[in-house]
Amino acid sequence: MKKSLRNLFSRRTRAVAAVPDGERVYAVGDVHGRLDLFDALIDAIERDDAALAPARTTVVLLGDLVDRGADSAGVVARAREWQRQRAVRILAGNHEEMFLRSFDEIETLRAFLRHGGRETVLSYGIDHETFLQAELEEVQQMMREAVPQEDIDFLRSFEDAIEIGEYLFVHAGIRPGTPIIEQRTEELRWIREPFLSHSEPHQHVVVHGHTICDDPQDRGNRIGIDTGAFRSGRLTALALEGTSRRYLQAIEQDGIVSATDKIAA
Repeated sequence: MKKSLRNLFSRRTRAVAAVPDGERVYAVGDVHGRLDLFDALIDAIERDDAALAPARTTVVLLGDLVDRGADSAGVVARAREWQRQRAVRILAGNHEEMFLRSFDEIETLRAFLRHGGRETVLSYGIDHETFLQAELEEVQQMMREAVPQEDIDFLRSFEDAIEIGEYLFVHAGIRPGTPIIEQRTEELRWIREPFLSHSEPHQHVVVHGHTICDDPQDRGNRIGIDTGAFRSGRLTALALEGTSRRYLQAIEQDGIVSATDKIAA
């Protein structure tokens, strides 16, 4: 395993990165509890994939499935269902980390609730008025009773980094100049700087979420696709095949959710 991870930084990135021949990849940005957008984007990806030549297709969810939006429990269930139907690999985001730690750590639970965890807790059927009147320790106990062990085990199974061809998929980013084997989990899930402002090539083109942008950001050495679904109503996927890059989006406008592939690369 260490040898494989070390190889992630053993080659220089080509001028134009590629995925292996015969493969197709869809990377999905931060869902954050927006089941409506997630369902629409899943349908768009399935239609897009079916319309193209047969390929070994992998979907990569970039993490932060939970928090902020209205139905984190529904997103978790839908992601697990989709994974049973096709090759879906899922990265752990900082919000999954906080969620899991909140079952045992009161201070993490406090931060979790301030950063969108409230919506996650309520999505598991906990009564709103009971939640508002509860002390932290009581909320923690409610979570333990309401969240199925199946969901906890599923979240714990998420990965930290995925290499496909000349692309590296992580939730937040990497520390520039540091081999992946030496990257800390904290950096892969939480980093912003110096990653975002780093302009030199990495050993791979890094595909990430975590940092919200109005539109997908292709900076050459990195591609950010967190378009702030929970507040913007736009959930983005990056489609990769050979050296080509395309974007698909699920968009909510005036309460209606639709999907489009008319996003410029």
